Amino acid sequence: MPEGPLAIVERLVDQRVALRLKDGREVEGKLLGLDDHLNVVLDDANETTAEVSRHLGRLVVRGSNVVALFAPTGSRPRAH
Repeated sequence: MPEGPLAIVERLVDQRVALRLKDGREVEGKLLGLDDHLNVVLDDANETTAEVSRHLGRLVVRGSNVVALFAPTGSRPRAH
């Protein structure tokens, strides 16, 4: 049986990921956790917009605001 999206993203916990949000912002940080709604907790997060980049620290992002999640090239998802 194929893995669902939640199982795939759960394998990225403790790795750095980037999120693209509905409003065009990009947020990058270490993925600490997520829930069934794909609400995401990032640590050491940085936000980038067309105008500015800033450090946010620990951040909770509502899953409905996430358009895409990117894992860095060369990352190795941990085995389940």
